[in-house]
Amino acid sequence: MLAERKQHGPLTVQRAFYPESGLAHLYLLHPPGGVVGGDELHIAARCAPHAQALLTTPAAGKFYRSGGALARQTVRLAVAEHASLEWLPQETLLFGGAQAELSLEVELAGHARFIGWDMVCLGRPECGDRFEQGVARLRLRISLENQPLLIENLKADHEFAQSVWGLRGNPVLGAFYAYPFPPAGLDSVRALWEDQSGFAATLLDGLLVCRGVAPQAAGLRAEFERVWRLARPWTLGREACPPRVWAT
Repeated sequence: MLAERKQHGPLTVQRAFYPESGLAHLYLLHPPGGVVGGDELHIAARCAPHAQALLTTPAAGKFYRSGGALARQTVRLAVAEHASLEWLPQETLLFGGAQAELSLEVELAGHARFIGWDMVCLGRPECGDRFEQGVARLRLRISLENQPLLIENLKADHEFAQSVWGLRGNPVLGAFYAYPFPPAGLDSVRALWEDQSGFAATLLDGLLVCRGVAPQAAGLRAEFERVWRLARPWTLGREACPPRVWAT
């Protein structure tokens, strides 16, 4: 159950839903709809021992064009012993000219379980908004008992999006994570993409890391949902139960 909820500013959490036995589905809302230069969003969630929760959002996050000021979003997730947490927000849209710093920090205790994803769209290709100006700094840290499993820092701009060493013209990038994930399941994940390019999966000390690039956010999200459906029974011992807000 949702034991405690605090908020300051525009972010809010709806009441919990329980479509699965003992696992809470929680929706994080940002009623203003977007973030401008100079704004900072701080999101923190902690799963107590043996607690189980899935966090998602009802809509894509939006970072608007900036005249130079930096907009920041920091997400800190802590999962206690024998607890499980899923962090499955919808994609983040960076308007052309946005200046953004997005950080995700995940701290896992012993026997904790975690599934998460992050998807970022540089510009809005469906609207003709190209990310020719602006920059996104993407930071990630996933730790197990204070020891890092994965640390990444990425600077995404127009050059990175267009270069052959970067996104090769794809405006959308993302990553999917699951811990713990057994080596026996890795081939099944890779088999999902054996007939298409732009996706890869690896296993790092029990942490499944899948990466993808795509021309549209909807395509990347559909692929990550396929991985989630496959990985969830391996990691959580539960079949996939999509939040009902995804169907709206």
